[in-house]
Amino acid sequence: MYLSQINFNNFRCLNDKRIELDRYFNLIYGKNGQGKTSLIEAVHFLATGKSFRTKKIKEMLKYNTNRIIVFGKYIDKNGDENSLAIDLNEDKKTFYINRNKDKYIEYVGKLNIISFIPEDIEIIMGNPGVRRGFFNYEISQARRDYLEAIVNFEKILRIRNKMIKAKETGEEIYKIYNERFIEEGVKIIIHRREFIKKLSILLNLNYRKLFDEKSELKLKYDCFLGEVEKKTKEELTEIFERLCKRKVEREKLQGYSLIGPQKDDFVFELNGKNAKSFSSQGEKKSIIFSLKVSEIDILLKEKNEYPIFLMDDIASYFDEIRKNSILEYFRNKKIQCFMTSTEDLKISGKKIIVDGGDVILDE
Repeated sequence: MYLSQINFNNFRCLNDKRIELDRYFNLIYGKNGQGKTSLIEAVHFLATGKSFRTKKIKEMLKYNTNRIIVFGKYIDKNGDENSLAIDLNEDKKTFYINRNKDKYIEYVGKLNIISFIPEDIEIIMGNPGVRRGFFNYEISQARRDYLEAIVNFEKILRIRNKMIKAKETGEEIYKIYNERFIEEGVKIIIHRREFIKKLSILLNLNYRKLFDEKSELKLKYDCFLGEVEKKTKEELTEIFERLCKRKVEREKLQGYSLIGPQKDDFVFELNGKNAKSFSSQGEKKSIIFSLKVSEIDILLKEKNEYPIFLMDDIASYFDEIRKNSILEYFRNKKIQCFMTSTEDLKISGKKIIVDGGDVILDE
């Protein structure tokens, strides 16, 4: 799978442009502040409907405009051409698949994408909500039924919280929603533990291969129910039900749900120690990159297709040895890459120069 063309209008500082893209390497050069990151952000936005830089839609709009249109053509794993488009108008996003309006839940995962940017260090250093958001999207790309469970659970959670706050936990309708809360929550737990178990194995292998063959890297699923590794679906449901009963009075006092997969976390351990507290900055960067590479591997296993890979400012993020190791990895894979840099990466591919928002193709 790869993106063959992208068109964007009114996206940040970029001048409107249509770009034909390389099957493998798209190398985006320019000085800082010229719009290099905005270009790969446009690719990310096309694939996900979201920015990796901001949650504020207005920040993506070019000054004095109120509408963004991003359109792209991609070749799927069968060799067929398809198109995706997003029309963002006054805070409302409209999604199109092959020029037909569609729902976001159908849009996600059509064009799988993995991004690697300096801010990704927050996956280790940030709060649990950052990690949950990251893994929710990554698992959703690989598994459509996980996305459906997350969407359903979040709707039920909002209703459950509203009823707890309104002191309606004794109502029959609350019991129905609580059953659904447990049902969808257990689905999420099972998906998370399976996905994280597979990802942790790949993460360790990739970290050793790319950075340090003597180290041991683990990713652990810290579930609100405690140890869930060997529990059956029925056992998880029973434990969840008991916990709901035990917490009901405290939830009424607090006015919201105190339990559920919205309380889960994910922990990186390097050589038996929590990476957040004990790993160096270089090690953390290497962990995150290994995580992104492992996502490529797991998407290949789960969906039999490679994602697109975006990397922002590789030259300043890694030292020369790590940079060369990373570039060599991608040379040996059939993955479409978008890389930004202020210096020549010395690899062959489509050279794109961004200067003051103007995208110039070096043919």
